[in-house]
Amino acid sequence: MSARHQTSTSAQTEALAAELAAGLVPGDVVLVEGELGSGKTTFVRGACRALGVDGLVTSPTFTIGQRYPGRVPVSHLDLYRVADLNDEDPDLLADYLGPDRIAFVEWPGGAVADIAGLARVAAKVLIEHAGGDRRVVTIEAPLGMDAQRNGPTDAARSAAPIP
Repeated sequence: MSARHQTSTSAQTEALAAELAAGLVPGDVVLVEGELGSGKTTFVRGACRALGVDGLVTSPTFTIGQRYPGRVPVSHLDLYRVADLNDEDPDLLADYLGPDRIAFVEWPGGAVADIAGLARVAAKVLIEHAGGDRRVVTIEAPLGMDAQRNGPTDAARSAAPIP
């Protein structure tokens, strides 16, 4: 199932992510793509909050990945600076993906097949600039996910689907 939403605030983008996170289970991975500054880390932060992460959620661009404690452990990877996984430690992804945690991968690029080999890709998210503070957030998720069955929360109501 694919849904497009328009947001105009960070809170709306985070609320969309929280709705998606409500349907995730350990072992799931969410791939997050978009231009620089489009709101990828904002989206991940909203999902992390919904999963019980209380600490600071920042882009792991320079560290490749971070792990956050929550109701379920959460991993947050940023592969922007990884040109080719074949040039990296073979366990790079395995350190962050697994059946005991939920992971979010920014800039998955050419690593999608490697990621899918280690965990279930539960959703793909594309965030695009739409002028000013507006963003178009496209979420592709399998049918049956709780986040797709439940109606929008109050915080996300103004992030209406785009027909």
